[in-house]
Amino acid sequence: MTEQTADSTSDGPPPLTRNADLSDSQRSTVRKSVMGAMAGNAIEWFDYGIYGYLTGHLASQIFGGSDGALLWTLFGFAVSFLIRPIGGAILGPLGDRIGRQKVLVFTILMISISTACIGLLPTFTQVGWLAPILLFTLRIIQGFSAGGEYAGAAVYMAEHAPDDRRGFWGSFLEFGTLLGFSAAAILVTAMEFIIGAEGMEAGWWRLPFLLTLPLGLVALLLRSKLHESETFTEAQEQDTRSSALQTLGDLITKQPKQLLKIMGLTILINTAFYLVLTYMPTYLNNSLEMDATQAGLMLVGVQLAMMAVIVPFGRLTDKIGRRPMLLTAAAGFVLLSIPAILLLDTGNVALQMLGLAIFGLMLVMLLCNISATLPALFPTTLRYAGFALGYNVATSLLGGPAGLINEYLIEATGSTLVPGVYMTIAGIIGLIAVFTFNETAGRSLRGDVVPGDDDAERVAEGEELVGKVNA
Repeated sequence: MTEQTADSTSDGPPPLTRNADLSDSQRSTVRKSVMGAMAGNAIEWFDYGIYGYLTGHLASQIFGGSDGALLWTLFGFAVSFLIRPIGGAILGPLGDRIGRQKVLVFTILMISISTACIGLLPTFTQVGWLAPILLFTLRIIQGFSAGGEYAGAAVYMAEHAPDDRRGFWGSFLEFGTLLGFSAAAILVTAMEFIIGAEGMEAGWWRLPFLLTLPLGLVALLLRSKLHESETFTEAQEQDTRSSALQTLGDLITKQPKQLLKIMGLTILINTAFYLVLTYMPTYLNNSLEMDATQAGLMLVGVQLAMMAVIVPFGRLTDKIGRRPMLLTAAAGFVLLSIPAILLLDTGNVALQMLGLAIFGLMLVMLLCNISATLPALFPTTLRYAGFALGYNVATSLLGGPAGLINEYLIEATGSTLVPGVYMTIAGIIGLIAVFTFNETAGRSLRGDVVPGDDDAERVAEGEELVGKVNA
């Protein structure tokens, strides 16, 4: 990656923000902003994690344990993704109009309350099909809120981070994602080991959901003290759009290429994410007949290893660029997904750990890039809306329903290779998308043009680009 700097004229955007130029108070602000975004993100993924690890108990308690109960439970997971594009289409443009922080406070509040309420649901034995209906309703609320949560947290972080360390700071957001999933895995696995299946069925399955409320209140307190970035406030002052609806319209009509790019990469990211971290416990337990505790411990080990390397990987993308690591990960999923599944199906613990490690390594190479790469695909005044809409539409198509689709195909075909084939297809889509990306590492997010894609426009606005990051 070639080093570049930027100078501004009186009418152009400000210079690039470099970490070395920040004061101690500015560095403190960056840390607080990243922590606030990370805390809420961890809560969101803790919710998805506990749902994935408690799928079997939910099938028994909420759906009565009858034939098809597991598929209905996975549909309960997938249903939140059907509503996420609507949440993204409303909350994203709203975040571009009234501010990122206000929307992030709303999303974490709704996610925390709706998740905690799952722990209070009556069982199928008590109220019949009213129990699944209530679960679906809460999942819809979660999905709507999540439609603005992750995109807002990533955009907020990206706009606060120094331009030359956006990969480093952005990786902390994904560290929060893994922290939420790992906490869910450790909690549920420990409960399964200590209390046992009978104790969980007796009512202890509710505890992880209920814990979301106090955790959410902590995240809410952190977010209530956050402030908007200079990048956003400067752009907002110059934005002539009169409503969030107009913002949405401009996004669709003026940024279709960027929307397709983010959708292509998101299909790969979230297919891998939800299959490896959410559906995998169900796959190992049901399709490969692995003991639930053993499956949980193996996945916890992989997740802890991912947490250990994600920040160094994020820092590496600031030095070598985002594209090399994205291309490596996408190619890895194309070439290695089926072999990794074959390793899981051997029954040998060492080989199974190797299979999970392959998935974990490729996934962490994707995750360390998300918060630095995807916000840079859109100009400031459309950034939240573009991220939220493109990301959530793609997630709802193939990512979020991945567990449901794979479980159905495994039952229909009898083949345990289905997840490998599914991830190979997602890898091909992601690889095509990454080839269309221009490198944006080290580029300023300020201004109302896309970093890396529209250098001519940036120069026209008055920004002098010395050198160029090669695509």
